Amino acid sequence: MLRYAVKQSYFHSKVADTDLFWVELCFTLMKTKNSEILVALVDNTGEITGYAEKILAHLRGDLHLAFSLMIIRRKNNCVEYLLQRRALHKYHSGGLWANTCCSHPLPDEDIQDAARRRVSEELGISEFLNMSNIGQVQYKYHLDNNMIEHEFDKILVTEVDSVDWQENSDEVMEVRWWSEQDVLQQLLKKPNTFAAWFPKVFEHTRHNIPQRVVSF
Repeated sequence: MLRYAVKQSYFHSKVADTDLFWVELCFTLMKTKNSEILVALVDNTGEITGYAEKILAHLRGDLHLAFSLMIIRRKNNCVEYLLQRRALHKYHSGGLWANTCCSHPLPDEDIQDAARRRVSEELGISEFLNMSNIGQVQYKYHLDNNMIEHEFDKILVTEVDSVDWQENSDEVMEVRWWSEQDVLQQLLKKPNTFAAWFPKVFEHTRHNIPQRVVSF
């Protein structure tokens, strides 16, 4: 069984690849805010190879396991997507629009359970969501605050007729429905409106929407 703590020698072997100031900052952030949040490190097939603290993994650019949830609805024969605008003080990509919810599973946590946990924490959606896993995408983006988003991202979709939400201001600054056409037009005109990973997640989602399965 994989151990959740990453050995000190592993940290030392990687510190040389990252500016010491940012390594020290990551530990300060973890101690003062997040305590210790671990993400699963994976290989290019998605197999878990170990665990690392979340902020440090993003500073080093470690490939790690993530999920992206998209809640959709059908209106006037068109698909609409519930998107969130990330809070300005997020550790990266603050103020940018992204999919309904994206995050990382905790050690030994099922991907769909992780998505239900985070959509409840971020958007206050507590209703049980029936999700379809429609595959995964992989990407590596250099972001603000010296962060590197290098993820093996499993894409989840759930369809609703309607849904109520109450955004958590610590995580989210705005939530609204976007038509597919509105998203495509914004991506063409103002792509910087969106988080770096969103275009890839959106394209994969819209081309792989499953048959209608309404959550509630």
